[in-house]
Amino acid sequence: MPGRTRIRLIEPADAAPIAAHRARDADAFRRWEPAQPPEHLTAAGQAERIDRLLAGHRAGTLWPGAVLADGEVIGQVTVGGILPQPHLRRASLGYWTATTAQNQGHAGRAVALALRLMADELGLHRVEASTNLENLPSQRVLRRNGFTPYGVAHSSILLDGSWHDALLWERLLD
Repeated sequence: MPGRTRIRLIEPADAAPIAAHRARDADAFRRWEPAQPPEHLTAAGQAERIDRLLAGHRAGTLWPGAVLADGEVIGQVTVGGILPQPHLRRASLGYWTATTAQNQGHAGRAVALALRLMADELGLHRVEASTNLENLPSQRVLRRNGFTPYGVAHSSILLDGSWHDALLWERLLD
């Protein structure tokens, strides 16, 4: 049930559950995400990554969130590339949920919560996202949250040894 989904700022203690999800789901995510070093699948590697994310948060360039269902970490949502200048006020959005939590509405609810945070707390005007052309579930999440596609970035991401196109999405927040 999506109503039990929430997001919060990521914490160092999230490293172990995130690493467990990433290790278990590595094969499932391989077609959607760039290759990562082996330490990405470990608690120590995730702890270092979380430290970098929180440094970016302190610098005001991103808001890294944990996605929770019934209090358990099941994924992440990240507002990145924040441009808070009055004439820009935009950012990009990325997210994932563990395979064990997919098809339950959590990703859609996490994106909705992130959009509210971006508008109300971060004061942003525009958000962008991108998906692999074949990632229909992620495209459904974005459409249901008011995003519209606006272009294709050709040969924009290296996945599993070959370059892939990305579908670009946008949404105005105010």
